[in-house]
This record gives sequence, C-alpha cells and structure tokens, in this order.
Amino acid sequence: MADELAGFTIGVTADRRRDELAALLQRRGARVVLAPALRIVPLADDTDLREATRACLDRPPDILMANTGIGMRGWLEAAEGWGLAEPLRSVLGRSYVVARGPKARGAIRAAGLHDQWSPDSESCEEVVEHLRRRGVAGQVIAMQLHGDRQPECTAALEDAGATVIEVPVYRWAAPTDPAPLDRLIDLVAGRLVDAVTFTSAPAAEALLRAAGDRTEAVLEALRGDVLAGCVGAVTAEPLVRRGVPVSAPSRARLGALVRTIVDELPSRTVSVKAAGHLLTLRGHAAVVDGELRPLAPAPMAVLRALARAPGRVLSRTALLRTLPRGADEHAVEMAVARLRAGLRAPRVVQTVVKRGYRLRVD
Repeated sequence: MADELAGFTIGVTADRRRDELAALLQRRGARVVLAPALRIVPLADDTDLREATRACLDRPPDILMANTGIGMRGWLEAAEGWGLAEPLRSVLGRSYVVARGPKARGAIRAAGLHDQWSPDSESCEEVVEHLRRRGVAGQVIAMQLHGDRQPECTAALEDAGATVIEVPVYRWAAPTDPAPLDRLIDLVAGRLVDAVTFTSAPAAEALLRAAGDRTEAVLEALRGDVLAGCVGAVTAEPLVRRGVPVSAPSRARLGALVRTIVDELPSRTVSVKAAGHLLTLRGHAAVVDGELRPLAPAPMAVLRALARAPGRVLSRTALLRTLPRGADEHAVEMAVARLRAGLRAPRVVQTVVKRGYRLRVD
C-alpha cells in the first residue's frame, strides 16, 4: 500500500544511496529527513592505494578479501587509470576470492573474476574464521578495506601466519554540511522522528559521535520510542553493543530494510477510543476513523500525553512539560486549540474547568 508509512517521520543517515532509500520510504507515505552521517572519499590518486596495488603485483596474493562492491570497483578503476588494470586482474584471478557480501560478489563477477566463498553473516569475523580454518600460514592475503582499517581482522590473520596487504580504496569523512545531521540528532533526542535508518556501522558510530553531550539522550530514545532500522547485523553492531534493540532484515538489502520498517512501525502505534472516534497515533499525525490528520509537533505532543492515560485529567503544568523548552501555559492552550482543529473532532479533547484537559472516553 502507498500509505503504509503515512504519518511517520524517518531519518536516513546514508550518503551514497540516500536518494534511493528515501524514495522507497516516501513511496510508502513516510516523511523523510535526509542527514548523511558520513561521506565516502575515493582514494584513486592515493599513494597508499598505489603502493598496495604494486605490492599485489610484486607478490601475487593467494587470497583476496573483497569487502565492498564500491571498493572493488574503485580499486580496479584506479588501476585502469595507472595502466595496471589487466596485470591486477591477472594476479587476482589466480587468488582464492572471498566476497564478504552480495555487492562485493557482484563487483568481482563484473570484473570477470570468480568468487569461491561468502559468509552468511556478511561479517569480517566470519571471513577470518573461515580462512583460519582453511589455513593461511605462509600465504599472502589482499584485504580490500571498507573505510577505516580493520586491525583486529588483520592481526588475527597475521597471528595465523599470513602476510596481509591492506588495500585502502576509500575512507570515511564527516559530511560536508554537518547541519542536517545535527538537526536529526535533535529530532531523535526529542523523539520527533519515529525511526532512523543505518546502512553502515561507521554511520551509526558517526551519529553517536556527533551527538556529543546529547549521546545518552539519543541512546535512550533509540532504546524506546525511536526505531533503529539497520540494513544488516554488521551495521547494527555498534548500536547493539550499546543496548539498543534494532530491527534488521535477514538479507542486507535496502528493499528488505524498508519492508522491515513497514512491518515494524505500524505495530508500535497507540490506538484509543475517544468521544466515539477511533484514534491511532503515528509520528506526526493521528488517524481518526481511518483518515490521516497531520499535526504539528506541539499538538502531537499534547495528544500523546493525553493518550497515555485516556480519561485522566492532565493539568496545564503537566502538559507544559511535553512542549519545547521556553513554552508557557498559553502555549498549552494554543496547542490544545490546534489539536482540536487538526483532529477535526472537537469533542475528543475535553476541558475540565480549573483542572486541565483529558481525552473524552465516556
């Protein structure tokens, strides 16, 4: 359905495929906040990459660890520019090729190479364990890095007797404009988004790092009201390590991630009956008797507070605590008025003279 995510706001932290992911979510009715946590900086002219390529040509690797599709393509394109593409393909073609995931496998095959094994988990740790069991003593391993170095994986293979050539094809860098990420962090901490999507573990780490003194507030939100949607288990690891429950598909694909969110978010909604109407609360909207009613943040905050205790009277002071800092009791009255207008069901919110407001459940 086109409106499966209508009324929900979802943050997208991806950079390279942000437009594709945003389109998939918007097609299902979601409001999307684009906030790349990192950007990929190619290293086609990097001295380290050229030296790693030369090292592979001088001492052909017995094993190739292909970690990412973009990384393998970037490496071969750089080699093309240096006039080394064919020699590189020739030496890699004689290697035992491990593709960490389907994107790396696709890049390997597109280059005319053949992969021999892939891990079910798409994790470097499973690749290392497979190679250690297979035996790597005295062998040369070309490890195409994905972003930062992976010292634990390199050390484990070297401890098993291998020589590892690290191939740095790109690196992660902070976004050119940090303002969207800063805004998303505020939205998460304030529980003004319903979900945040992550397509890489470094992006999850980068968001938490950028949060600074808001990190604990962000983690608390992700542990409760804000869904953390990860493209796979590897991406989820930094969040899981910090006690954040995540939702991730069994196969690391953007489409599968979107389907996971479609299945998960609506099940987290709150529904109440008030004044003869059925209200279902979504992120920035209420569904009233089956019709979507978008609401501004302040009216929505008031509705959430009232819906947590249907029929119970909440004072202006209590409702004031749900509004942004600096608001006063007049702001509560304005929010209630806007809530009634937005719901188009004025009897739902009842004024109790000298006491406050409640949802009319009788």
